[in-house]
Amino acid sequence: MSQVTISDQEYKQLKRQGAAYRKIAARLFQSVVKDDIASVVHDFADTKLYSKGFLTDLEKGLHKSSYGKA
Repeated sequence: MSQVTISDQEYKQLKRQGAAYRKIAARLFQSVVKDDIASVVHDFADTKLYSKGFLTDLEKGLHKSSYGKA
């Protein structure tokens, strides 16, 4: 692995930029809007491609998953 030497000032600037990026990225992913579970199941049902058993299992699974808890 190669070594790169940078000034203390450059290091501090890169460190601040990295922290700012992590903060922005965390807020961006927290703000993602998601549909409620009933709406998701309804959208699947509207396609008429899935059995009632599958839709029931889908709803139960969503309630148990982190999607339903957040």
